[in-house]
Amino acid sequence: MAYSTLIIEEGLARLTLNRPEVHNAFDDSLIAELNEHLSQLHALAEAGDVRVVVLGSEGKSFSAGADLNWMKRMVDYDLEDNLADSRKLAALMHGLDTLPCPTVCRVQGAAFGGAVGLAACCDIVIASGKAKFCLSEVKIGLSPAVISPYVQRALGERQMRRYALTAEVMDAETALKLGLAHQVVEHEALDSAVDAMLTTLLAGSPQAQRATKALMAEVAQAPDSDDTREHTCQVIAKLRVSQEGQEGLSSFFEKRRPVWANSNNIPHASERRS
Repeated sequence: MAYSTLIIEEGLARLTLNRPEVHNAFDDSLIAELNEHLSQLHALAEAGDVRVVVLGSEGKSFSAGADLNWMKRMVDYDLEDNLADSRKLAALMHGLDTLPCPTVCRVQGAAFGGAVGLAACCDIVIASGKAKFCLSEVKIGLSPAVISPYVQRALGERQMRRYALTAEVMDAETALKLGLAHQVVEHEALDSAVDAMLTTLLAGSPQAQRATKALMAEVAQAPDSDDTREHTCQVIAKLRVSQEGQEGLSSFFEKRRPVWANSNNIPHASERRS
């Protein structure tokens, strides 16, 4: 049985963890599946065939982190086995973080351990008021090592030190205050909030969003260098003369919707579940 599902409809991809019986816990099989899905999504997003990816999960928990049976098997792993295992998880985080299109993470409940990394790798996190986040690794003698670059980027170094060392549980409002979540809504309004964000994202130019996401990653590496300043000039100049850039400017001055907004006919979660 598949541990995850990937459904693509009219440019919207829904990547869903599907192990509700174990609170969508990670194991090597789930990581392998997600890496395969992300490889496919990278190609589709680059081609413009996927405009937005929604990462979610079935059941009451977003993800409980590492699967207990997987952890039991890892007890017998030697150093090389553990390195190989960790590199697959690192590939998963990097693959999600670098998807060319916008990504939205739907967090309906507990997100522990590596699941915090999944959320941090997404561009936008919308959480239910019932959501809880925890970097729980130190309680079992481990470290949030592989996910640390992404979570620290979201929380900032100072807050990361606290929550990585204490393994305290953050409620949804704390996650919002610290920058891990972007929006917190009533549990019953979660799908509506995700749908509203999809509508907002789909109003933007697909090409401009891909270029902007890549630009933000570049700027974060060296925000005030000659190379970065030149790169920003190159990006905006190329967008201005591109087909979508010209269409965007023309539609603005002509007071009409751009063509990419007119073609928006993506089924939302409420429609899929009706």
